[in-house]
Amino acid sequence: MDKTSTTQETVSPTQNGEEKNPFADLNAPECYLNREITWLEFNRRVLNEAIDTRTPLLERLKFIAIVSSNLDEFFMKRIGGLKEQLGAGVQELTVDGRSPKQQIEECYEIVRDIETQHEQTFEDVLQGLQQHGVHFLNYQDLNNDEQQTLRAHYLNNIFPLVTPQSVDPAHPFPFISNLSLNLLVTLRHPNETRPSLARIKVPVGAGVPRFLQVANQHRYIRLEDVMLNNLDLLFPGMEIDACEAFFVTRNANTERDEANADDLLALIEAELRTRKFAPIVRITVQQGMDPVRCGRLATELGLDAESDVFERRGMLAKRDLFELVSLEIPELRYPTHHSVEDPRLAHATNIFYSLREAGAILLHHPYETFTSSVERFLREASRDPKVRAIKMTIYRTSSDTKIIEYLIAAALNGKQVAVAVELKARFDEAANIRWANRLEEAGIHVTYGVMGLKTHCKVILVVRQDYNGLRRYAHVGTGNYHAGTAKIYTDLGLLTCDKTIGEDLTELFNYLTTGYVPKRQYRKILPAPARIKKALIDKIQREIRNQVNGDSGLIQFKMNALEDIDIARELYKASQAGVKVDLIVRDTCRLRPGIKGLSENIRVISIVGRFLEHSRIYYFRNAGKEEYYIGSADMMTRNLKGRVEVLVPIEPEELQAELRQILDINLGDERAAWEMQSDGTYKQRTSRKKNPLSCQEQLMELAKKREKEARAAMKLKPQRPAVRSAQKESQ
Repeated sequence: MDKTSTTQETVSPTQNGEEKNPFADLNAPECYLNREITWLEFNRRVLNEAIDTRTPLLERLKFIAIVSSNLDEFFMKRIGGLKEQLGAGVQELTVDGRSPKQQIEECYEIVRDIETQHEQTFEDVLQGLQQHGVHFLNYQDLNNDEQQTLRAHYLNNIFPLVTPQSVDPAHPFPFISNLSLNLLVTLRHPNETRPSLARIKVPVGAGVPRFLQVANQHRYIRLEDVMLNNLDLLFPGMEIDACEAFFVTRNANTERDEANADDLLALIEAELRTRKFAPIVRITVQQGMDPVRCGRLATELGLDAESDVFERRGMLAKRDLFELVSLEIPELRYPTHHSVEDPRLAHATNIFYSLREAGAILLHHPYETFTSSVERFLREASRDPKVRAIKMTIYRTSSDTKIIEYLIAAALNGKQVAVAVELKARFDEAANIRWANRLEEAGIHVTYGVMGLKTHCKVILVVRQDYNGLRRYAHVGTGNYHAGTAKIYTDLGLLTCDKTIGEDLTELFNYLTTGYVPKRQYRKILPAPARIKKALIDKIQREIRNQVNGDSGLIQFKMNALEDIDIARELYKASQAGVKVDLIVRDTCRLRPGIKGLSENIRVISIVGRFLEHSRIYYFRNAGKEEYYIGSADMMTRNLKGRVEVLVPIEPEELQAELRQILDINLGDERAAWEMQSDGTYKQRTSRKKNPLSCQEQLMELAKKREKEARAAMKLKPQRPAVRSAQKESQ
């Protein structure tokens, strides 16, 4: 909870004794919540999915792992950045009135509270799993035969990978890699009283699991526990006084000077090498670690032992629990979800014929499959002899992706292929460098976007020689071209052959490949940084004018984050004018709803459930001439000013109806929705229904229903649209 928020709604007296409303000035810090604190509050809501006993046990374990991973990333990105500001002597306050030091202190307090809940929840889940035959054991819980079997397995399969490092005058404190789990061993020669130290990295990864299975049953023991109890293999003849685990997190922010870089690829590669040695921002240690050794560890790593060391009483690095969440125990997991094929594509012999007949198709993942829609679009484009060119942006993609394969196949089939690869996608830089090199080796024209901007938009443009001339086909999405996340993130995509949208996207790709801005005309799409922010502010102000003129104004946004202050300020103004504002914001939200005279017409909800909410929808009532947009951009300053983004209008009435249904189902959710309070806290909605369905469950059911209805309709249909399109093409 934002500690200061409980006092932010108070009014202060003026000099003449009259009370002053602190919210009268829309620039006042009381009007806005802190970005870091609101993001941490989102993780409380994620943790609640692990606390909630309605969530199956292995799924609860998954949410525990997600919270651990999220907090690691928070320290790497956000705390790392705040510490850099602190080190640089930055005194500037945030829009909510906090200095870097204040933010760090408040965040630390919240993190410690979350991690206390996190640990208790983990213990509760372990007890629940034990009742279903899944056991997390300590080495001492095993009988002698089991211990000997594990020792032999460790000796033969893991021990050769382990490298102990002494810490003494002849051996300086070793380098500790980011997100590494380590053992600090205190040991002595038998005839000496003075102890020495050694560090051992627990070699998790590259085929080595954190959890070792015992006797081919659902019984698991942590690798570090096996190592701790077999230290005689590493230090024969030595006496072990103590062995304590610790985990480190390094800053992921590194400086980049693109303007003076001759080779962006080389610059990013150098940055990755630099990041490896970035300052450590946090150490997590086992509760009860000797204070002297803990203090020395903090000193060696350049941290404050009082503030930067986090004690945990149980298992460290719980992100590794992802190893176990996929155990084949159906009763402990969500019911299996099978994405359906979009009914408009399921029986089509040629995706271009179907798209030409339909004009536009709205895709909704993971309710509809990514494979049979987006990947199919690229696959058919790569093989179709009438396709002349393919242009695409890549921000993130999966290691087993078909996308790269199809792009290479297209080039080998003689098509012009151009790909804008974003090398600066955080934590995916190395993978994207590999993809870029592979694409270039296949003769594909690869660019790295526009200097100083991240290419975050999700766009594919296909140019095809149709029966009546060249036609552009396109996909514009809210999510990455990543088959893995398409199964667990909710995202939207538009497949279209709209002529104007195709022309706009041609301009966009020309911008991405040249960086030349002047006189680019976009008639339908809203690109950033050129137009999105101004266009959305203009549309908010239009709703205000409509409200003043007697037409009920309505604004509805669904997004991941609302951080940009200018957008928040305009939404406040809309509320003050009487416009109703519904915001579905997954995590960070600086705006405060429900304050009289400021935001009583604004409500904010957050959806946390089985899938990660990732789609963006922007709706304006526009005096009855409704406007819907989807796209890649959140309402964050970095998206609006520092990234190439795209919002695309959804104009066909039947597709608008689909978006209306999605918004209404989200806004009406009584299972996964949390209502934001004016102080920045959230309350989970309750329902009078015994087992209310979440919005995600409702959308799964709707997708299945549409597929079933489409199958029934196909049996009655005399001729498929694709057949008529094929006839036209052959003429």
